[in-house]
Amino acid sequence: MGTALILVDIQNEYFPNGKMELSNPEKAAVNAAKILEWFRENNKDNIFHVQHIASNPALGFFLPDTEGVKINDSVLPLDHEDIILKNFPNSFLKTELENKLKENGVTKVVIVGMMTHMCIDATVRAAVDLGYDTTLIEDACATRDLAYQDKVVPAEQVHNAFVSALQSMYCTVTSTEDFLQQ
Repeated sequence: MGTALILVDIQNEYFPNGKMELSNPEKAAVNAAKILEWFRENNKDNIFHVQHIASNPALGFFLPDTEGVKINDSVLPLDHEDIILKNFPNSFLKTELENKLKENGVTKVVIVGMMTHMCIDATVRAAVDLGYDTTLIEDACATRDLAYQDKVVPAEQVHNAFVSALQSMYCTVTSTEDFLQQ
């Protein structure tokens, strides 16, 4: 039974000066880097970097051949680590991720990355639906303020709402520190 790390969309577009800046992406990236380092020391064969590339330029970000689409320096892949290209929020949809996990005998996944309310939520739910024992490292994820009609929902509340929903029935949720101490 193998365990894999899935790093979702830790790309420059989400950091300061990017086209979709999140709230505190640096903190999430530092924690993701700690988890990545743990996997490099303990489970180096099962690391998957997911990179979102816009298939429709109208999206306005993650455009091919731009600085924003690049994986952030904090978690740059090593040569032997897989990069999974995706065009949808769900990291499994029309990608090779599930096949790669099966090839490696993976039954458990640990997920970190960007945006809690979109790609993290979609990827966690898909992983569970596909039968993977799933752990979300919540402080290695980031999101942004959202708005509905005239109401703004602060990023921290967005993050907490999605994480609490995922924890309630979908996956194990833990912090970077607690994961590293187990």
